[in-house]
Amino acid sequence: MRIVLYYFVGLLFGLGISVSGMINPAKVFNFFDVAGSWDPSLAFVMGGGLAVALPGFAIVQRGARPLFGSGFLMPQTSVIDLRLIGGSAVFGIGWGLAGFCPGAAIPALGTGQPQVFLFVAALLGGMWLARQPWRRIGSGTLRAKS
Repeated sequence: MRIVLYYFVGLLFGLGISVSGMINPAKVFNFFDVAGSWDPSLAFVMGGGLAVALPGFAIVQRGARPLFGSGFLMPQTSVIDLRLIGGSAVFGIGWGLAGFCPGAAIPALGTGQPQVFLFVAALLGGMWLARQPWRRIGSGTLRAKS
């Protein structure tokens, strides 16, 4: 039952991303081009996402456990550190350069465009790279994974 639920949640997410136009890199580029052909519609997509997510988080925090799981996987820290800032910067730069975020790239694979496959390959490579032992950054210096 859990895998069916995951499938439908993923399908609904992909449908929302596709219908909103977020699988079109031109829409993202136009959102960031505030001095040119600025398209503010992406802000409404983000606002819509928040409007759905915030009540969902409030409901989740009231429950003891999810319907199909043993516990909620919530962040255990609220610390804003160099690792979080660096990861956020890489995400934003990649989004601005490619016009895709990971959530939009997966449904965009259905378009069959080679640049989408290239982006997803780079995304998977970056995820692999981030899990390497030398990736840990603490207080501005690199240190080995313990």
